[in-house]
Amino acid sequence: MQKMMMILLLLSIICVTILFLKKQSTGKKISTPRSPPTFPVIGNLHQLGRYPHRSLCSLSYRYGPRMLLHFGRVPVLVVSSADAAQDVLKTHDRVFASRPRSKIFRKLHYDGRDVGLAPYGEYWRQMKSVCVLHLLSNKMVRSFRDVRKEEIRIVMENIRKSNSSRINLSKLLASLTNDVICRVAFGKKYGGDTDFMELIERFEKLLGSFSIGTYVPWLAWLDWISGLDAEVEKTKNDFDEFLERVVQDHVDGGGDKNDFVHVLLAIQREKSIGFEIDRISIKAIIMNIFVGGTDTSFTVMEWAMTELLRHPKCLNILQEEVRGICKGKSNVSEEEIQDMKYLKAVIKETMRLHPSLPLLVMINVWAIGREAATWGPDAELFRPEKHLDTSVDFRGQDFHLIPFGAGRRICPAISFATVLIELVLANLVHQFD
Repeated sequence: MQKMMMILLLLSIICVTILFLKKQSTGKKISTPRSPPTFPVIGNLHQLGRYPHRSLCSLSYRYGPRMLLHFGRVPVLVVSSADAAQDVLKTHDRVFASRPRSKIFRKLHYDGRDVGLAPYGEYWRQMKSVCVLHLLSNKMVRSFRDVRKEEIRIVMENIRKSNSSRINLSKLLASLTNDVICRVAFGKKYGGDTDFMELIERFEKLLGSFSIGTYVPWLAWLDWISGLDAEVEKTKNDFDEFLERVVQDHVDGGGDKNDFVHVLLAIQREKSIGFEIDRISIKAIIMNIFVGGTDTSFTVMEWAMTELLRHPKCLNILQEEVRGICKGKSNVSEEEIQDMKYLKAVIKETMRLHPSLPLLVMINVWAIGREAATWGPDAELFRPEKHLDTSVDFRGQDFHLIPFGAGRRICPAISFATVLIELVLANLVHQFD
């Protein structure tokens, strides 16, 4: 039986190779970006490596900032420079406004019913508008000031009270971000236990997993053999159970009456956006807020602290700035942050070198942030001073620095994330050595 399977597999590969070569020789010649050589069946998948953003960056040095790769049967345009990103995200923004949807993403993101992966169109526009108006606008972000202040105070007290000489700062920052998002979006804290944090980790790990069936459908059985399909299904069901609990809790009268989930339920009842949204849409949207907001903000904080510990001189400069402005005060306020230029430079430099999502679809943000033509010969080094005398910002207008993306699908939570990151870092370096 095993020998028969091997023979069938070999025959399949031979057939596909013949068809591939025939198509290559008879296909119509069109102008396309340069491509690395491909293998039959898998295309360029073997060139991705353990860290795809690094592998793709290396390939771009040889094949240019616009590369056409083939992941199995799927042609993929990979962009690795600011100019090329501007072409995709501004000049031809509408053409690229919809997101590719892998098998894993379809499962975990409710088949594109959320904001992040919904196809470009009226549904996406309406759902994004609801999120911005009721949660992510500058006005709403300012209204959450007391929540941020209280949750940061709790974390600082926990650090101070600890009798250990070592603090798991990663765990504390992840928990802080989670608690802030839960309170402002859902009206109360959810999931403070270890099992829930483990579920979040499983979810995020799967989003970065590779599914061979997405790119080579006839090899999809390998995802089943490897256990990937079962893991995706279990995580999807576990997370859906949590989201169902959140929604039902609000249906039963829980949470703040003005929180985001109550807003979504009101829109469902009143049909106030011109079309109906159902329970699945509500769960998909709050999943976006919960997972997207927790992971991205926490990642920037963690990398910022890592780089500051690696570069004591930068840490000292930042501490002098923060402590000078907040002299005599125990906590840093949001008003005081506005005058902290070096703090903002540290955060920009962190986002340049360590974007939360190194690959925005196939825009290699990691590579763009390390372009020597833009950032100089020391582009690989952590140098916050780069940002002190420049107007380059990360809000989507400067394509040299796009950790939140740009164009129509730019992340709408920039202000929400930035103010929390700034406040947490300022208080950490102000209150502790």
